[in-house]
Amino acid sequence: MKYYAIIVAGGSGTRMNTAEAKQFLLLNDLPILMHTLNAFHQCDVNPEIVLVLNIDQHQYWTDLCTKYQFTVPLQLVKGGEQRYHSVKNGLKLIKGTAIVAVHDAVRPLVSVDLIAASFKIAEAEGNAVAAIRPVDSIRITQANETRAINREDVYLIQTPQTFQLAQLKKAYEQPFRNGFTDDASVVEKAGFPIQLIEGERENLKITYPVDLELASLLLQKKGSC
Repeated sequence: MKYYAIIVAGGSGTRMNTAEAKQFLLLNDLPILMHTLNAFHQCDVNPEIVLVLNIDQHQYWTDLCTKYQFTVPLQLVKGGEQRYHSVKNGLKLIKGTAIVAVHDAVRPLVSVDLIAASFKIAEAEGNAVAAIRPVDSIRITQANETRAINREDVYLIQTPQTFQLAQLKKAYEQPFRNGFTDDASVVEKAGFPIQLIEGERENLKITYPVDLELASLLLQKKGSC
């Protein structure tokens, strides 16, 4: 069996209030994206890595690799208009029978254990989507009114989201819909049930400045263990 990881790096710095795309921001002296790629490279599964990046950032990425002497092997692919299109571009490189993990570039603290578990479970069950339960109370808004819902019925979805290639290929034959917010939503719409696996609290998605500060602290703690 062959294993692949599609790393989607299409984010901007809008919510970080930075001109630079957030995947390139420094996290403890190394760009966020490089931490993420290292996690997959260090996993025992040893997936082939496909990095999907805006075409206008390809040269910048090459320059960063030179600057930081970053040598993780990967294939670089042009990003698309939406996340959906970026993943679809990455899938074009993958043939035959395989297990494919799709992961957000700005989740740099994902553990090698979670990556390995997602591949193992997807190989056995068809797919594996990392998720955690919320700790806050949950309310939803309908018709300008809010109501509480049981948080035990709710999951917060993370990445990696890992699939047998046949499922993912079939799912991405569908035309784009606005409701396709992640790979699980695309695969579910194609008729495949989604298998949730336990994610990690530390596997945060860096979106706001406070997330970067927290990730730095967690990374320092991890390095001191």
